[in-house]
Amino acid sequence: MLQIETWKRVLIWGLVALGLLLALPNAFYGRVETHNDAVRAMEQGRQGEALQAEAAMWPEWLPSGLVNLGLDLRGGAHLLAEVQVADVYDSRIEGMWPEIRDMLREERDRIGPIRLQNTEAAELRIRLVEKPGEADYAASLVRGLARPVTSLTGTGASDITVSVDGGEIVVELSEAEKRAMDERTVRQALEIIRRRIDEMGTREPTIQRQGAERILIQVPGVGSAAELKEIIGTTAQLTFQPVVGRTSNPDERPGPGNEILSAMEDEDLYYILERAPVVTGDQLVDAQPDFDQNGRPAVSFRFNPTGARQFGDYTAENIGNPFAIVLDNEVISAPVIQSHIPGGSGIITGNFTVEESTNLAVLLRAGALPAGLEFLEERTIGPELGADSIEAGKIACIVAFVLVLAYMFASYGTFGLFANVALILNVGLIFGLLSLIGATLTLPGIAGIVLTIGMAVDANVLVFERIREEARTAKGPARAIELGYEKALSAITDANITTFITAVILYVMGSGPVRGFAVTLGLGIVTSVFTAIFVTRLILIMWFERKRPRTVLQGRALRLIPRQTSWDFFRRWKVSLGISALLIVVAAGSFILQGLNYGIDFRGGTTIRTESAQPIDIGSYRDAIQPLELGDVTITEVFDPTFGPEQNVAMIRIQAQEGQESVTADVIEQVRTALQGVAPDLTFTSVESVGPKVSGELIQTAVIAVALAIAAVLVYIWLRFEWQFALGAVAALVHDVVITIGIFSELQIQFDLAIIAALLTIVGYSLNDTVVVFDRVRENLRKYKKKPLAEVLNLSINETLSRTVMTSVTTLLALGALFVLGGDVIRGFVFAMIWGVIVGTYSSVFVASTILLWLGVKRDWSKPDANQGNQFAQVDA
Repeated sequence: MLQIETWKRVLIWGLVALGLLLALPNAFYGRVETHNDAVRAMEQGRQGEALQAEAAMWPEWLPSGLVNLGLDLRGGAHLLAEVQVADVYDSRIEGMWPEIRDMLREERDRIGPIRLQNTEAAELRIRLVEKPGEADYAASLVRGLARPVTSLTGTGASDITVSVDGGEIVVELSEAEKRAMDERTVRQALEIIRRRIDEMGTREPTIQRQGAERILIQVPGVGSAAELKEIIGTTAQLTFQPVVGRTSNPDERPGPGNEILSAMEDEDLYYILERAPVVTGDQLVDAQPDFDQNGRPAVSFRFNPTGARQFGDYTAENIGNPFAIVLDNEVISAPVIQSHIPGGSGIITGNFTVEESTNLAVLLRAGALPAGLEFLEERTIGPELGADSIEAGKIACIVAFVLVLAYMFASYGTFGLFANVALILNVGLIFGLLSLIGATLTLPGIAGIVLTIGMAVDANVLVFERIREEARTAKGPARAIELGYEKALSAITDANITTFITAVILYVMGSGPVRGFAVTLGLGIVTSVFTAIFVTRLILIMWFERKRPRTVLQGRALRLIPRQTSWDFFRRWKVSLGISALLIVVAAGSFILQGLNYGIDFRGGTTIRTESAQPIDIGSYRDAIQPLELGDVTITEVFDPTFGPEQNVAMIRIQAQEGQESVTADVIEQVRTALQGVAPDLTFTSVESVGPKVSGELIQTAVIAVALAIAAVLVYIWLRFEWQFALGAVAALVHDVVITIGIFSELQIQFDLAIIAALLTIVGYSLNDTVVVFDRVRENLRKYKKKPLAEVLNLSINETLSRTVMTSVTTLLALGALFVLGGDVIRGFVFAMIWGVIVGTYSSVFVASTILLWLGVKRDWSKPDANQGNQFAQVDA
């Protein structure tokens, strides 16, 4: 029966209303964002009438969650940092020396004098000067200082290993302790970076661990990655160390247990210090910018009780001796202790500016990084470029929306209007879910929404085309609608699951904007299926109950394919496969001969996007940069119909610099200065830098992602159909991916990480088409048990041809709008998807089915007849 129970209707509309309510704040983005900032400030203890007025800009009883805007839409800085975990091994092992020394000195009568030997390794090597034969006994004493490793994986293990080498005792950290230290170091670095960025007061930063030793940092609104690195990259290791002496020779031997460090204010002065500090910055509880007695910027500090006691005891015992205040292996000052300092507070003076003293206070309050950071990837997106991307994305979405709505109405009339209502609700639900999970919307994410607009109608098209078929059998409109939904459900389920698999792989394997694309694509699939199966059906049933029409979907409508076709798709199968084979050979040849135009994601290096009102002279730009000796520099002018008359854009690519993971801020500034000598109004709208280590890993990850997607699809289709279907589908996928890579090679369009996302989307789309055809083949194999396989395949393709063309056209309409109006930043990404839709449609008809014909299919007639529906037939919305 064509009916839905009342409680189900209430539940469906309730879910739709909830989704739209969650999406509502995004329609008033600026107002809600101001409200959220004010509420957050008031929670931190700030007060004022202005804050209360801003907090009142949005009702408290309404949801206030927003879709976060990614850096490519808002502007800001992106860093991928690798924590140098090995740095902490040396400091940890050196910190054990005073305890070991004091214990062995107590046994001097038996083991004699000891001496710490210099070594490059992370170890203590202690020589027994007079009695080397007592080394085993001394080693047993040192082993008594071992402590259990404090980690789940290191349960039962000791933190040090002690061995004897001749007359020397060797103390090293155990492997279990190193692993535990690595984990603690990365966690501590993550927390300290988060504290430092929170001190900056930025909005919606992203700070998350990536892999074992890496941290991803994205901060909107920061002017440049260099500015962010100044706060994040500074280790801020503060120590107070005893002074042994002063020297002007940096190569002087400091002696065992000592080190030579330079002075901040005098580049010719060096201090010889004891390595073991008296107190460290870890024991600080506060640090504030201040001024010394001469009015110069300084930083005042205060220790915790333990640090205050240690500092007080040391100053009481060493009156008249100097001690050094050391920050990141540089002596800020080395004052003489004039008297006992019992309060645990003091002041750090040096050659600071006000800004430097403020930043130092922030760093000291947040805590010292336990280890250094190596920046593997840097990206800076200017706010102007982000604003342009938002505007272009809005226009593209609106145009795509209008085109798809008009096309659906022209094709299906009243039913198309129902699908359009569901499509509008679908986009609202996507934003509601994005707001609910606090997802970040990126430029590829907007592309994902536009792609969803195109693909969301697919489920409705499948249902409507099936209703048309069933209406011809004169079973009545009610039965036609019911059977249309029942028989289309299997194809909808299989097609969307395969696309969802690729979205999951994209999310797991990708990062940054690519992951944002995967999120919107995955959520779009979920909401599209929900709106097509439940919302559109409910609207249609409500209409049917009121109107009681005699026929449905039988009037005049726009049709790109005749109502009934009987084309023979295998009559010239050799020609179609020959064309495919030729394209594959050309693609492979182009790839071998000239390769791909890899972006910095895969090649490494730095890309700078410049913009100026002055026309671009590539020769002058090159001459200006040449004296900097940066190696291979490529300069290209960017042309785009969306640019204004005074918007001249160039892309400058600088090769990866030897021995560096990213181009330094000084080099970027030198390039800016050189180019501004040619074009004074020139600005850098984005700067992206990827080190060779990351680029190599990205290539490997991209290959694995594509291979995983194809393998997952192979397994799924094998389970849902038969192995012959799976091989046919995979052959079509490989065909589409190879030809798409070939077109990028032939046209030398930049091939970067976003294109890999497009390739995986092509995999999903191609599968969507192929699975719909295969689902009909499976049904017809059970229905027409005596027909030859070629006839069954032809019949199935003809029956689904209208749907195949309809879905392809709606998707191309949406992507075409994005390609023309979405701006140059994602044009390569959109081009890959447009090309993929075209070749994916071709391969689902001509390649996958031909492979299936070659392989043959087992005709298992013991399976139930599918004429009355399929295995999902009795699922009720």
